[in-house]
Amino acid sequence: QVTAKTAFLFILPQYNVSVPTADGELVQYHYGLKDLVTILFYIFIAIILHAVVQEYALDKINRRLHLSKVKHSKFNESGQLVAFHLTSVIWCLYVVVTEGYISNPRSLWENYPHVYLPYQVKFFYLCQLAYWLHALPELYFQKVRKEEIPRQLRCIALYLLHIAGAYLLNLTRLGLILLLLQYLAEFFFHMARLVYFTDENNEKLFNVWAVVFVVTRLFTLTLYILVIGFGLPRVESQALDPERGNFFSFLFNNILFRMSVLLLVCLFQASVMWRFIHFQLRRWREYWNEQSSRKRAAAAGTKQQTKLLKRDSGYHENGVVKAENGTSPRTKKLKSP
Repeated sequence: QVTAKTAFLFILPQYNVSVPTADGELVQYHYGLKDLVTILFYIFIAIILHAVVQEYALDKINRRLHLSKVKHSKFNESGQLVAFHLTSVIWCLYVVVTEGYISNPRSLWENYPHVYLPYQVKFFYLCQLAYWLHALPELYFQKVRKEEIPRQLRCIALYLLHIAGAYLLNLTRLGLILLLLQYLAEFFFHMARLVYFTDENNEKLFNVWAVVFVVTRLFTLTLYILVIGFGLPRVESQALDPERGNFFSFLFNNILFRMSVLLLVCLFQASVMWRFIHFQLRRWREYWNEQSSRKRAAAAGTKQQTKLLKRDSGYHENGVVKAENGTSPRTKKLKSP
C-alpha cells in the first residue's frame, strides 16, 4: 500500500477536491508543489516515446532518403513535432469540445479565477509541461548543432512560459484555445517541411500552412481582444485575492492598463505577421529566380541543339554555303552571242 501511494503520486494528478454542484459532487483539481513530481515522471515517458518515434519511424525513413546532415537534423526535428502536434491538436480539441469552451465562449472568463480544473484539463497541462521540459535534454541526446540551439531554446522557453503562465494564473481555458490554434498552424508547417525533404519540387503544403497561419493569427488576436478587452473587466470579483487565485483581474478594470496590454499583444502579433510576410516574400523570390534560371537554361540548350542540327545538315562548312546534297552551287556562265 505504501508503494501504491507513492506510485499514484507520480502517475496521477494530485490535489483533488470535491466541489458541490446542482447534480451532486464533482471531483476537480488545483495545482501545488506535488505536480512537479508528476511532471518529472512524464518527462521520462516523453523521452521514451521520443526514442521510439525516432528509431522505428524517422530513422527508417532517413535511411531511404539519404539526406545530408543539415536536412537530416531538420527532418528529425519536424518528424518529432508532427507526431507531437497532431496528438496535441486531437487531444486539445477533444478537451475544449467536451468541456464546452467552444460552444460557450463566455466560459473563458466567466467565474474567473478558474482555480478548480477538470481531470482532463489538469492532466493535459501536466503532459504539455513535461513534453517541453523533456525537449531540453533532447538537445543533447539528438546532438543538435550549436547554431540551432539558440533558436530551439527560444521556442521551448516561449512554450513553457505560455503553458506555465496559463496554468499558474488560472487562465487554463484561454490557454487551451490558444494552444489549439498554435499547434494547428505548427502541424501544417512541419508537415510541409517533411514533404519538402522527400520531394523538393512539392511545396503545396507550404501554401496550405500559409493560409492556416494567417487564419489562426486572426483568431488569436480576436480572442485576446475579446477576453482581455471585454471579458475579464466584467468579472464580478475585481479585488486582488491570491488565496482564491485572483491575481490580476482587478488590473483590467483600469482602462489604461487594459489598453496597454492590448497594444503589446497587437504589436507582438504584428511582429509575427511581419516575419511571416518576409519569409513568404523571400520564398517566392527564390522560386521565381529558380524558374527563370530554368527557362534560361532550357533556352540555351535549345539554341545549342539548333546549331548542332545545322552543322550536321551540311548547309554550312568552313564558312562556304553548300547545297542540300553537299555540293557547292556554281554560277552558270552566260554564252556570248
